[in-house]
Amino acid sequence: MQHSNFWKNKKVLVTGHTGFKGSWLSLWLLKNGADVLGFSLPPDSNPSLFEQLSLKSDLNHHLGDIRDIDNMSKVFIKFKPDVVFHLAAQPLVRESYRLPVDTWQTNVMGTINILEILKNLDQRCAAVLITTDKCYQNREWEYGYRESDPLGGYDPYSSSKAAAEIAIASWRNSFFQSLPIQIASARAGNVIGGGDWAKDRIVPDVMRSLQKGEVIPVRNPHATRPWQHVLEPLWGYMVLAEKLYNCNEKPNPFASSFNFGPNLSSNQKVCTLVEEILKHWDGKWNDCSDPASPHEASRLNLAIDKAFHQLSWQPVWNFPITIQMVVEWYKASTEMNDLEIRDLSLSQIQAYEQAQAVVSSE
Repeated sequence: MQHSNFWKNKKVLVTGHTGFKGSWLSLWLLKNGADVLGFSLPPDSNPSLFEQLSLKSDLNHHLGDIRDIDNMSKVFIKFKPDVVFHLAAQPLVRESYRLPVDTWQTNVMGTINILEILKNLDQRCAAVLITTDKCYQNREWEYGYRESDPLGGYDPYSSSKAAAEIAIASWRNSFFQSLPIQIASARAGNVIGGGDWAKDRIVPDVMRSLQKGEVIPVRNPHATRPWQHVLEPLWGYMVLAEKLYNCNEKPNPFASSFNFGPNLSSNQKVCTLVEEILKHWDGKWNDCSDPASPHEASRLNLAIDKAFHQLSWQPVWNFPITIQMVVEWYKASTEMNDLEIRDLSLSQIQAYEQAQAVVSSE
């Protein structure tokens, strides 16, 4: 299923466009001919993928905080978006222990601000609001969490995203039934890919160590995560937005929550992830488990049947291919200028689209 015709000349507003996922999404939308406006804080890492892809000159670039509803509202109302992707967030579990109030203000009130602004749009619009796989009450069980499972969260980050999900469902039921605005939420797992430079995330930590020729410190070697390439959920968000926008049924069956995760074989331990990376880039790792460190879930995966059946979406890159693409990006980018990094990223998007086309035709 190709999206390029749908996205051509669509006005797409992306919050968090300067972040890791937001940068990849903006590049992909631009590739498909969309008119993209980004609203976000400045990039919070150096290097940053947003700057490496030289995106600033190709989209409407607005700096702002989603907690500032007045500033954000002016941008939304003037732009009149056809599609909104809300990715802006405080996205780190460990940071949420340090800044719990900021995390809740950004992730909960920031999302509510967007919902409030969407109420004032008077044209057709599809909004996909991104939360996380960590929004579920984590039972540390073997099963994948379904969209109907109880929401919860041990740490401030996870609980803030569960609260955002509750707010999205509440506002949709309370205010959007008669409006031309359709709202869905998307929950994705542990996303990895080239250009993630965040602190306290395993892949960027590994890549920084490898680039410096240092031993890799691994914090939670035996924690299991549903690793997926960043392009997998982004494709899901785009499929969801398109179906949400084009559907004329009332109520809209796509105006709900959707999980986007990898196949079960990609649920792997952190130590397995590191070993797989080291097949492509020589290095060593060290177990740095600290029993006194803040709580992080040890087992987590998502059931993706709903996205498969309702959206015809499914992941196409298995665990080894995902790791190969990630390492290829980081390794190649160390000797590239920004233009070459952009070409490399576009070539990975192209490879992903081709893999999706093959699966769709089967």
